[in-house]
Amino acid sequence: MSHSCFYRHRLFVMLRGTELRTPNRFETTSIETFDDGWNSPESLVLPVIETQFFTDHSKSILAKNDSPDLGFTYSINVYRGCEHGCAYCYARPTHEYLGMNAGIDFESKIMVKHDAPELLRGAFEKPSWNPQVIMMSGNTDCYQPAERHLGITRKIIEVLLEYRNPVGIVTKNALVLRDLDLLAEMAKLNLVSVFLSITTLDRELARKLEPRTPTPERRLYAMRELSKAGVPAGVMIGPVIPGLNDEEIPKILQAAQDAGAKGAGYNVVRLPFAVRPIFEEWLHKNVPLEAKKIMSRILMVREGRMNDPEFGSRMRGTGGYAEYIRDLFRKTCKRLGLNAEHNELSIAHFRRAGEKLTLFDEADMTLTPPPKAFKPA
Repeated sequence: MSHSCFYRHRLFVMLRGTELRTPNRFETTSIETFDDGWNSPESLVLPVIETQFFTDHSKSILAKNDSPDLGFTYSINVYRGCEHGCAYCYARPTHEYLGMNAGIDFESKIMVKHDAPELLRGAFEKPSWNPQVIMMSGNTDCYQPAERHLGITRKIIEVLLEYRNPVGIVTKNALVLRDLDLLAEMAKLNLVSVFLSITTLDRELARKLEPRTPTPERRLYAMRELSKAGVPAGVMIGPVIPGLNDEEIPKILQAAQDAGAKGAGYNVVRLPFAVRPIFEEWLHKNVPLEAKKIMSRILMVREGRMNDPEFGSRMRGTGGYAEYIRDLFRKTCKRLGLNAEHNELSIAHFRRAGEKLTLFDEADMTLTPPPKAFKPA
């Protein structure tokens, strides 16, 4: 694969989460198009926006997290930006640090870390590395559409298996099944768990809300195949959007349990500064009659704000409506037997290059509890 400045990708070019070119709050100038009267209405039709891929020259691949409500210290993000195009995505503002916008640029200008596998191998070889669970997709989805032809996530998993370092994966994409052979081998050593993110079971709503993700049925199928292969699988309802999909929580959990899920988690939508106009535009375009109600309920779980950056409350919200969501989730999980067991991934088998590798080693050693998304709410 060429590592030229960028190349173009034509898959699903008609589906976008937003067409907004939101202002970058870190830029002092902006460019805006306008109709000066010289062009006919027909000539003002916007062209199809193709996805561009740029090489990310980051010198490290492990991002360190200091947030106590995430439950993991290191994560890997192979891509910056995400083609899935979810209008609610909290990661959108990260594109502003790159001089791009959180709107259409986030989903159409993707930074790719081609040398991520080599960077990870180098990190594992350092004597300072202490084996521990690494989270994949801490920011953007490691199985977004580009992964189908780039294959960088698969190479990362090969390195993780080579060194026997545990990993937790969260994805919205059934493409994870492509790597089932590697994941099944990791599961034999208790090195992996995979959570499929499902926001709704409504196909029509899912296509609008998450335009470039597989259907809910495909994600449930992936969950079922992972479970059959012995890979611990779960469901992440992410995010719960009050007034839009919160009533689906029992149905989603039931469908996941039927597909073999053993664990479940959720988080409540939050709308950072640059995300709010994108999500509001999506609401008025796709569910106009419910837009006011949904925004009102988001305010209810965020103490009158659209975003809560505080540790401890930002993931679940506060107040009576947030408690209703929490209780609905917990009671349904208890009824279905989800989160009844806590699978703590193993660090016992970690080995550096040249050290003897065995399938089963000394008495199993385990980490502190895995990411909170994998624990009962």
